[in-house]
Amino acid sequence: MIFDSTFFKKGETMRVVIGCDEAAYELKEKVKAYLSTKNYEVKDVGVYDTQPSVYPDIAQRLCDELLDQHYDRGLLFCGTGIGMAITANKIPGIRAAVGHDLFSVERSVKSNDCQILCMGARIIAFEYAKSLLDVWFDCEFSGGASAQKVERISAIEKEYSIR
Repeated sequence: MIFDSTFFKKGETMRVVIGCDEAAYELKEKVKAYLSTKNYEVKDVGVYDTQPSVYPDIAQRLCDELLDQHYDRGLLFCGTGIGMAITANKIPGIRAAVGHDLFSVERSVKSNDCQILCMGARIIAFEYAKSLLDVWFDCEFSGGASAQKVERISAIEKEYSIR
């Protein structure tokens, strides 16, 4: 199934699925509490402690929730955000980006219709993560010239998924 970015409507409760590996457990927990203060509906797909984990399984679980359209957007956390983004982007229909600065976070949605934001707990502090999340959740895909590019990304994805 292809993810429909128009599933969430402004004014509705944002439904967010969130996951991490053991390196980012503390950041995930803080972000989860922060999102609840904004009245977002949050589902946590793990991990639930600091024991060693296999983060690709968490990324896959989160992507399945998005593709089934149970949730509007996803957040994945690991040490750098990179491994989670790589894993998520292997799944057809998913566009995930690592976001550690305001401009990239904004453009991930406005230009690339990104559904998953990945962050590194060893890279950014919680207070800065809150600022990034506020921007990311406030952004909408701009369409226009970017729509053709996102459609091309999907076409390339489809081409390679049938090989």
